[in-house]
Amino acid sequence: MSLKPLVWSIAGSDNRAGAGLQADLLTGHDFEVSVSTVVSAVTAQNSSGVSAVDAVSLDTLSAQLESLAIEQTPKAIKIGMLANAEQLRFVADYLASLKQRCDVFVVWDPVMRASSGDSLAGESLAASAKALLHVVDLVTPNAGELSLLSGMSVNDGASLKAACQAMLAQGCTAVLAKGGHWNLDGEALDYYLDAQQELLISSPRLDTAHSHGTGCTLASAIAATRAKDYPIEDALILAKAYVNQGLRLAEAQGEGTGSVAHAGWPTNRADFPRIESAHSKIGQWFGIDNNWPALAPFASCDTLNLGIYPVVDSLEWIERLLELGVKTLQLRIKDKRDAEVEADIKAAIELGHKHQARLFINDYWRLAIQHGAYGVHLGQEDLLETDLNAIADAGLRLGVSTHGYFELLRAVQIRPSYIALGHIFPTTTKDMPSLPQGLARLQRYADLVREYPLVAIGGIDLARAPSVAQTGVGSIAVVRAVTEADDPALALEQLESALCHSHENGNPSTGNGLDSRFRGNDGIARGNEPVCHSPDLACHSHENGNPPTGSGLDSRFRGNDGVARGNDKSQREEALCPKD
Repeated sequence: MSLKPLVWSIAGSDNRAGAGLQADLLTGHDFEVSVSTVVSAVTAQNSSGVSAVDAVSLDTLSAQLESLAIEQTPKAIKIGMLANAEQLRFVADYLASLKQRCDVFVVWDPVMRASSGDSLAGESLAASAKALLHVVDLVTPNAGELSLLSGMSVNDGASLKAACQAMLAQGCTAVLAKGGHWNLDGEALDYYLDAQQELLISSPRLDTAHSHGTGCTLASAIAATRAKDYPIEDALILAKAYVNQGLRLAEAQGEGTGSVAHAGWPTNRADFPRIESAHSKIGQWFGIDNNWPALAPFASCDTLNLGIYPVVDSLEWIERLLELGVKTLQLRIKDKRDAEVEADIKAAIELGHKHQARLFINDYWRLAIQHGAYGVHLGQEDLLETDLNAIADAGLRLGVSTHGYFELLRAVQIRPSYIALGHIFPTTTKDMPSLPQGLARLQRYADLVREYPLVAIGGIDLARAPSVAQTGVGSIAVVRAVTEADDPALALEQLESALCHSHENGNPSTGNGLDSRFRGNDGIARGNEPVCHSPDLACHSHENGNPPTGSGLDSRFRGNDGVARGNDKSQREEALCPKD
C-alpha cells in the first residue's frame, strides 16, 4: 500500500492534457499524493472549444470505482465533469454508500456539461445535481454554475453570498464561489461559506489567456491538501496559491492558448492570497463579518534570533531562568482571574527589566500594559477579543501563535513582533485543536516569512532541536525540556548549542551567499557571520529607556536595520556564536 495519501479523481479525460483527469494527476504529483482516476467521459477539445464528449456507460463507471475500492479507499475524492443526469445520480448514490464505510472528503467542481455540449439546466438534471450536493463536502462553482445550482441570479457580492446561503439551505455542506468572473480594484476574489464561517480571499488578477484547467486544478489541489490532513482553511489558501503560481507561469500551447502550469508546491509569497476582513474595502463591499484588525506594525524585537525561549507557568521559574542568563522567556499562567495573577505578573515584569530580558506575558495583556511589560503573547483565539491597538500604542511587542498557512498569513497582516509556528511535535503541555505540523511543514512556513523572528514550538527536546534549527527558525520555545530536566542550566546550554551550531553550519541560506539570519528589519541579508542566539543584548527599549538595552549601546546610534551600533568601535562589535 502506498505511504502517500490517496485521492480519487472522477472526471473527464482532456486530450489537451490541461484540464480534467490530466490536470488532477499533475496537481496530485505536485502535492505529493497518489491519484487514481475514474473516467467519466472522453473529450475532444482544443483552444477553440470542445468538439466531442463521449460519456462512459454506468457499468464502466461502476467497474472503475469498485476495482479501486477493493484495494484502497481514498482520503479524498475530486469530482469534475459528469456527462449526464444518470452519472450524477449514480455517483451521488455511490458516495452516500462509500461515506458509510469510510471517512472521505469530497470536493465537486461542477463542470456541468452534457454529451451534447449543452449545460445541464433541465429540471430533472438540476434535481440530480442537488442529490450530489447532499453528499459532497465542498462544491466549487464559478458564477454561472453557482447561479444554475442555486436558482438565483448572481451579479454582485450580496447576490453571490445569498446564492451560497441558498445552497447551504438545500443541504450543501460548504461552497467556494470562485472569483475568476469577479474583478474589484484589480483583485480576483474567492468566497467560502459553511455553517460556521465565511472567508473571503483575494489576489491580484493575473491577466493571461493561458488559463485552461484552472477550475479542475483548484478543486484537485483542495482534495490533495485535505488528503494530507490540512484543515479546510489551509487547503483553500494552498490551492489558491497553486493556481496563482500556475497562471503566472502559464505559457502558450502550440498555436493556441495554453493551460495553467503545474510547477510544484507553491513557495513564492507573492502567489499566496490575502484574507479580507470587515476593515478592508473589498471586505466591506462583500459585507464580510470577519473583524480581523488592520494595524500599524508592532514594536520590533530588533533581532531575528530570539534563541532558546522557555515558556513557564510561575514566578519562581521566571526568577530561576533569569538568574541563569536566559534573555527571552514567557510567563504563561492559565485560567486565573487578573486579581489572582497581578502580583506575580508585576514581579515578573520587574525582574525582566532588572535582567534586561525579553519577557513576554501570555494572555494577560491589560496587566502587561499596566505594568510596562516588554511584550505580550497571544493565541489565535485571543486576537479577536484583545484590544491590539492598545498593545501597539503602549509600545509593547506582540508574539502570535499560528498553526498553519491560514493563521500564518492572517498573523502577517497584523505585523506582529514575532510569529510562533506550532505545534511541531505532539505535546502534552496543552490541548491542541490542530495536528502536529512536523518538520517539512515547519520548513515551508518558515520559508514564507523569513522577515519575521520565528519561534518553533511544541514537543521540542534536545534530540529534536538540531533538526528544528535546520529549518532556519531563529528561536525554539521549550517547556518540559527545561522544567523537567535534572539540570536546567545544562539543558539550556545544550539546547542553545544545538540551535547555534546548526546555523553555524550554513542553515538557513538566502541563496545569495548571505546568512538570512543576519538581516535588518527590512529583511535584507547583511553578511554571513553566524550570530549568537544568546547575546548579552536584550531587545532595545522605548525612548524612555524601559526596558534598558542591557548592552551599553546608545540606542540613538542605529544602522538602517535598526540595530544599535554605539559611537565607538567596541560598541559596534557584533556578538558571535562561541567557537569550539
